[in-house]
Amino acid sequence: MKVITEAILRSELRASTPEAYTVPEGKILSPAAREYLQQCKIRIEDGKGKKNPVKKAEEEQTAEKPEIQATKVLPMPEVQVEKEAKPKFVDYDTGAYYYEKPEHMTHLYGNTLVPKDHKRIFFRGKLDSLETLFVLNQTLLLEMGESQKLIDDLQDVLVSLREMMRCDVMNEPFRREFIIGLSHAELREHSHNPMKFYKIKQMVLPDYTLGKAYALLNQLRAAVREVEVAAATAFHEGRTYAREDIIEELNRMSSAMHIIMCKYLAEAYKE
Repeated sequence: MKVITEAILRSELRASTPEAYTVPEGKILSPAAREYLQQCKIRIEDGKGKKNPVKKAEEEQTAEKPEIQATKVLPMPEVQVEKEAKPKFVDYDTGAYYYEKPEHMTHLYGNTLVPKDHKRIFFRGKLDSLETLFVLNQTLLLEMGESQKLIDDLQDVLVSLREMMRCDVMNEPFRREFIIGLSHAELREHSHNPMKFYKIKQMVLPDYTLGKAYALLNQLRAAVREVEVAAATAFHEGRTYAREDIIEELNRMSSAMHIIMCKYLAEAYKE
């Protein structure tokens, strides 16, 4: 049986493109020739005028194939869900979140919490106690008939302590340029050289013979120093200190209390 190749077809169909090509009886199309006719959309018929059985079967299958449509899927009904509650507080040390404030914790600042025995809260407790001691000793000194100038100097230190507490709670920087009328540099200079400014030896040791007022002033000086140490502990983080501004101001307050004691011995408050 002779084979009709693609080359033979191209030669035969060079002049025209018929709707159908009849394969002569006793001949067959090569696969390439059959593909060529299909590409040219030329129907293939056998020598008896019948359609190619394969092609015919494909057409019948296509004609009989029912149209398939996807079933419409209705959208899922939306269920109203309450918005998820957000945590209100965060743990300063661990970063954990809390929906409610645990009873054993307190505010460090804002919505940041720490345990109530945290070193920063311990410092605030010391600072609070120091403020109450200033108020008490001012009251006692006033009842003892001491100078209003002395009471006012102590009040100036108390104002600094209260501002310090506010800045720590609000997480704001703290700075006072002057305490008892002296700059930071002057406080250091006067405290280190009281003989030059007040004709008093440096840090005269307290003694009962110096009187009750001097003892009360010394009590305040020691209490300020104690809070200064508590601040250094509270703000110590690794090799650095978180609030050097507060530690520095407490150091200056210690100097201020030493100066107040020197001025008292020098009778500067009686002028």
